[in-house]
Amino acid sequence: MFPLFLKLDGRPCLLVGAGRVGEGKLRSLLRAGARVNVVAPRATAAVQRLAKSGKILWRRRKFTGRDLEGMFLVVAATSTRSTNEVIFRQARQRGVLCNAVDDPRHCDFYYPAVIRRGSLQIAISTAGLSPELASRLRKELETSFPSECAAWLDSLGRRRQELLQTPMPAARRQRFLRRLASRRAFEQFLASANASKK
Repeated sequence: MFPLFLKLDGRPCLLVGAGRVGEGKLRSLLRAGARVNVVAPRATAAVQRLAKSGKILWRRRKFTGRDLEGMFLVVAATSTRSTNEVIFRQARQRGVLCNAVDDPRHCDFYYPAVIRRGSLQIAISTAGLSPELASRLRKELETSFPSECAAWLDSLGRRRQELLQTPMPAARRQRFLRRLASRRAFEQFLASANASKK
């Protein structure tokens, strides 16, 4: 597996199937800014609301190979494994990345368990072998990365830009950056944030 984070903002993505499972996949695509087309004869109430509001395009019918044209990736979330397999094969022929839900053999990529703290994202994958384990690990790690990490990372980004524009030897700059990203610096940030709330 090659771990990476894809920029989906504005990219056309296809979701085939709009049941409860598909709805969850749809929300993560929308969160990443994808332009989502949904193909499904039926859809959950939430998916229907998204279509009515214009946030997605819903084609109320069965999948055809033409639905893949111009798509960056596709998520096959139908209730039939054989249909998901057909979608995967056709996507492969067209060079479109595919995730067939709960069928690791027919996936070019997997949905990881993700911890989100602003710009900080920690993704955990088991290559589809045990999503339950990935979920458990995510819950355990969440306690190590409290919500304050988002503001701290924003602060680190600003300080990094300042340091990059300050003339100094590269080795010295690197030492500063390491110190800013240390556990001790985060604890000091937390203490300062908590003190300002009092």
